[in-house]
Amino acid sequence: MADVKINNMVKFYTLCLLSAEPKHGYDLMKELEEKLERKISASNVYPFLNTLIKNKLIKFNKIGKRDKKVYLMTKEGKNFTKGMFIKFGDLINIAIAPKISACPCGCKIYSGGHTEKIKGKIMKFCCSHCAKMYKPK
Repeated sequence: MADVKINNMVKFYTLCLLSAEPKHGYDLMKELEEKLERKISASNVYPFLNTLIKNKLIKFNKIGKRDKKVYLMTKEGKNFTKGMFIKFGDLINIAIAPKISACPCGCKIYSGGHTEKIKGKIMKFCCSHCAKMYKPK
């Protein structure tokens, strides 16, 4: 596996954005600013891009009259990013799983839902229609 540490949101979002489509460095910085809601400088982005290049996770093509670099994921980069997304997904699952309840119909409920008292017991449903269907006739 590549010797790349993803230890901040700039790096994580950089991987996310490059996995979606190739980007110019300037466009990448602007999108990072938008996503992270803060100023992003070249010193936040270009050293990380160079690390990704050295580890063969991304490459670049020069286009246009001024030879602008467009960065794109390599096959190794896509595999690395997929692994990072799995790790991130596991963290999200750990944070959210305790907050999820299940409706008797099988739907998973993270927030909201419909609560109703049935046979003296407070039950949570995904919607009032499921609660109505679950009530004894």
